[in-house]
Amino acid sequence: MKYISGLFICLFIAITGCKKSYKPPVITAPGSYLVVEGVINAGPGKTTILLSKTVDLSSSNTVNPVLNASITIESDKGANFPVPEDGHGRYVSANLFLDITAKYRLHIRTADNHEYLSDFVPVTNSPPVDNVSFTVKNNGIQIYVSTHDATNTTHFYRWEYEETWVLHTAFFSLFKSNGDTVLERDLDNDQIYQCWRSDTSTTITLGTSSGLSADVINNAPITFVEAGSRKLDGKQSQVFTQKQPETNAYSILVKQFALTGDAYRYWINIKKNTQDIGRVFDPQPTEIRGNIHSVTNPLEPVLGYISAGTTTTKRLFIANGDIPTVWTLNSPYDDCRMDSLFLDTLLRGHLERINQENTAFNLNRGTETNVLQIPVLGIYDPLTGKIIGHTGSSPYCVDCTLQGTNKVPDFWQFTNQ
Repeated sequence: MKYISGLFICLFIAITGCKKSYKPPVITAPGSYLVVEGVINAGPGKTTILLSKTVDLSSSNTVNPVLNASITIESDKGANFPVPEDGHGRYVSANLFLDITAKYRLHIRTADNHEYLSDFVPVTNSPPVDNVSFTVKNNGIQIYVSTHDATNTTHFYRWEYEETWVLHTAFFSLFKSNGDTVLERDLDNDQIYQCWRSDTSTTITLGTSSGLSADVINNAPITFVEAGSRKLDGKQSQVFTQKQPETNAYSILVKQFALTGDAYRYWINIKKNTQDIGRVFDPQPTEIRGNIHSVTNPLEPVLGYISAGTTTTKRLFIANGDIPTVWTLNSPYDDCRMDSLFLDTLLRGHLERINQENTAFNLNRGTETNVLQIPVLGIYDPLTGKIIGHTGSSPYCVDCTLQGTNKVPDFWQFTNQ
């Protein structure tokens, strides 16, 4: 949920014949205001609350976390549950199993002794996600979600997602340096060619069945992955596939929240003021009122809406074979190249033979960090078969852990196992 913190930083209106900058009071006022993000998790699992402050439009800072606050979940039946600080403005409770017949609110006290309360809200239970599906289009892959409530009581839905994809580097490294010399790489435990990277949704995705005879949402668009995106990087090195099973290319975990009517209207306003601004006939910026209030100063604006409920999820995998082979990856490695570096060579213009690897691979032997390369392949003497050097390239072109993790996610599926 990255979209609320920057909500009041970015509102411009373009009107035909006259362009005028719109600066809401919450931006131009000298203070900054509390932003509260999260959902009280009434089912099994933890509750995560994010606290931050708005930042001025001209500020170079885009994140302003609130530290050292005290947060408590309060029940209208008198129960209290602490939500301890986890760092960087993130507050996480223990695993809670809340009474779903009660109503809940947040009680927040900041380090400067300002106090905030959200309204008591009922628990809304999300029905199961029926399906997460996709279709391949000419310019990418469209992902959808479908759900229904057999009791015909939910009607208002919000979705978030976490997507994970495989990424590969330009070169597959068979070697590494221990700082003093180049050794063979343990490909079972230390491969750096294939990694996994994850990101969370940044847009607001809503759905409603309130105008329908049945509480059914069928194929609501969730996200679109463009053709050529690195999220669809399915290629693998032939050397690598001899040692590792072939993997899916992409996965998405869709999280579904049931909303009250009031919560749905709040999120609709947020969406209108962030994602639907920019054209003449788009909705104009409006004041957005959440359900969180300052006790210390009732006139102080507070941004956010706290709901309580259970969440349902469903995961989708997209295999390499589902991605059209005619799509060309938008590679970030077009400038990558490999150098040949020798253990014993005489460079032009020099009188003494040198070990080039000590100036490129081995930090303990003279390599400077700003010119460090990672060894890739061995260079062999055609007569003796002995290694006489190695090819190498920059860490960005070789080491995928600079962009993700080489540890296989617990949920990941492989396609040939």
